[in-house]
Amino acid sequence: MAEHWRHERAEPVAVGPPRRGMSRSERMRLERSRRKRRMAGAVSLALLVVVVIGVVFLGSTLWHKMFGASGNDFAGEGLNDVVIQVHDGDSTTAIGQTLHDNNVVATVKAFVDAAERNSGMTAIQPGFYKVRTEIPAANAVERLTDPQSRVGKLVIPEGRQLDDVSDVKTNAVTEGIFTLISKATCVNLDGQQQCVPVEELKRVAETAAPSVLGVPEWAVQPVAAMGADHRRLEGLIAPGSWNIDPSAAPQETLATLIRSSASQYAHSGLLETATAMNLSPYQVLTVASLVQRESKPEDFAKVARVIYNRLAENRTLEFDSTVNYPLDRIEVATTDGDRGQLTPWNTYVQPGLPATPICSPSKPALLAAEQPAEGDWLYFVTIDLQGTTLFTRDYNEHLTNIELAQRNGVLDSAR
Repeated sequence: MAEHWRHERAEPVAVGPPRRGMSRSERMRLERSRRKRRMAGAVSLALLVVVVIGVVFLGSTLWHKMFGASGNDFAGEGLNDVVIQVHDGDSTTAIGQTLHDNNVVATVKAFVDAAERNSGMTAIQPGFYKVRTEIPAANAVERLTDPQSRVGKLVIPEGRQLDDVSDVKTNAVTEGIFTLISKATCVNLDGQQQCVPVEELKRVAETAAPSVLGVPEWAVQPVAAMGADHRRLEGLIAPGSWNIDPSAAPQETLATLIRSSASQYAHSGLLETATAMNLSPYQVLTVASLVQRESKPEDFAKVARVIYNRLAENRTLEFDSTVNYPLDRIEVATTDGDRGQLTPWNTYVQPGLPATPICSPSKPALLAAEQPAEGDWLYFVTIDLQGTTLFTRDYNEHLTNIELAQRNGVLDSAR
């Protein structure tokens, strides 16, 4: 039985050194094959270890950057001043990401946690803010909620023109849009005050192509016709509150304001209304600027009607505001010498509308230009210091009204 079992069992397979019957070259090939297999296995294992370590490290790094514990935070007063932008609709996390991308806070989560502890974050407005790099998240929240950190805020009052203007009687200077833009670009970074000079804004307004400046299609032709005159952009920057990047180039700043204003004008229905009136949007905008400068809000619609009536009868408009415009001054009346100057804006000597708007009109003035009052008036004059204005179609009656204005000290009797 045992003998039978010994004959039936399988012989063991050799796993040791090659048999003596193999040639030397065969043994060498077999050894090289084994070494290659061992080497490949070692390399594969090493690569696997590297990949695992890399994945773990990268994942850990990203996790701590985005959502690390609130203790993963910067300390100290920071390194450098930097300006960041809060966009309209940004969530707290989005603001935190902007801060993290600019190396202001160490982690997004640290900022979000700090923001949740400060009720002022709920009132933060879109715009540009000066902060510092590498500051604690709580410090970043405090800076964003501090009104003094807000930069690049531009407010353009209604009726302003591009250049500063002076009041003839008081010598008071009303800052123009270029000056307001220049001041809005001022920011102190690490002790250095930086501003875009008014002269640089004017240079760009004179030389940059209308397409580069964002001039809307409906204004390109009249703007180009003015050549290298910075006033060609008059009226294309609407009044209102704007956020501008203090670090942007002058050309970019002007283009942003003009494009945004054109969009605002389009949304107000200017293009469709102008078409219905058989006018261009630029002409309606110019009429609105005259309305703004020539009257008080309660008389806007009547003055607009006077303008359209005079244009329809091919009469010169004869507005003192168009005489004063290129002179950069504010004055109710003008002299014979002033009215005799040949400029693209002087409506005493030039027929039709002035070459450009003479200011940035308000929404009420623009509405009056789009919806003038019904009437046959051709003349109007302000007769007292309270702003009472009389309208008439009869020229003799108008002369009587002028005499009344002179007696009341509104107009110079030598006019």
